[in-house]
Amino acid sequence: MLPWIRAPRTPRARRTLAALLLAVAAIATPTATATATAATPAAAAASRGWNDYSCKPSAAHPRPVVLVHGTFGNSIDNWLVLAPYLVSRGYCVFSLDYGQLPGVPLFHGLGPIDRSAGQLDAFVDKVLGATGAPKADLVGHSQGGMMPNYYLKFLGGAAEVNALVGIAPDNHGTTLLGLTALLPYFPGAGDLLTEHTPGLADQVAGSAFMTRLNAGPDTVPGVRYTVIATRYDEVVTPYRTQYLDGPNVRNVLLQDLCPLDLSEHVAIGTVDRIAFHEVENALDPAHATPTTCASVIG
Repeated sequence: MLPWIRAPRTPRARRTLAALLLAVAAIATPTATATATAATPAAAAASRGWNDYSCKPSAAHPRPVVLVHGTFGNSIDNWLVLAPYLVSRGYCVFSLDYGQLPGVPLFHGLGPIDRSAGQLDAFVDKVLGATGAPKADLVGHSQGGMMPNYYLKFLGGAAEVNALVGIAPDNHGTTLLGLTALLPYFPGAGDLLTEHTPGLADQVAGSAFMTRLNAGPDTVPGVRYTVIATRYDEVVTPYRTQYLDGPNVRNVLLQDLCPLDLSEHVAIGTVDRIAFHEVENALDPAHATPTTCASVIG
C-alpha cells in the first residue's frame, strides 16, 4: 500500500483501548439484529473463484492454499483481494471461518485460540480430502498467521502443512502499543476481555496461551515459515516480535522491499499487492521474482 492510500492510525492509546472495550461490550450484549442471515460464506467465496471444492491442484501449484483470517475478520472480507489474486495465478484457494461466538455474525476469531486451531485442523482435513493433495499451504493475517502455530505444534498439523505464511502475525503476543499495560487502570477490563472475547485475551503478551505456545522452539521440522511484517504496525507491537526463529524461516520487512510502502496492520493483509507478491514468492520459492514497489501493478 503506497502513501497516498495509507489507512489512518489511532492517535491516542487510551482512546483506542476505550473503543476496543466498547466493541467488546457490544459483542457481549448482541441485539436481535445480530441474528440476521446472509449468503453463506462458501457460496459467496465460490462466486469469486475460491472455496471451489472441485478445484484440483496443478503440477505447477500442487498444494491447495488455505487462508486464515484475523481477529474480527471472516472468511470473505479478509480475502477480497488476496484470494482472487492467487486464484488468477492458478492456485486452488480455500478460506474458513473460525473462533465464532454465539449470536455474533461476521466478526470471528474471538473464541479461545486453542479451539480455533482445532477448527483449522478439521478444515485442512476437508480441503485435503476434496483436492487429493497430501499437504496444504497456509496463509494467515494477524491472529490467522499465529494461530496455525498451535495447530502445527500440538495438533499434528506439521504432517499436513508444507508452508505457513504469516502476514503481520502476533507470534509472540502483542502489547497493542502498550495498551495492555493500561488494563489495570480500567477495573474489570481484563475480566471483560477474558470472559467475552477469549480470543483477544489469548493474544496479550504473557497470557497463558502465549506462554504455552512459545515455551519451546518457534518452529517445527518439515514446515517452511515466512513472516511478512510492516514497521507501521500499530496492533502487533513491537513489530519485530512477529518474527520467528528457526532453520526454515524467512522474516521479511515490507519496507525493505518497498520503502514507500506505509501499510499498517490491516492494509498489509487486506489490500497490499506488494505484500501479496511476497506471499506468492513464499508459496512458490522456486519461481520467486524480486518484490519491489513496482509489484503493486503486477
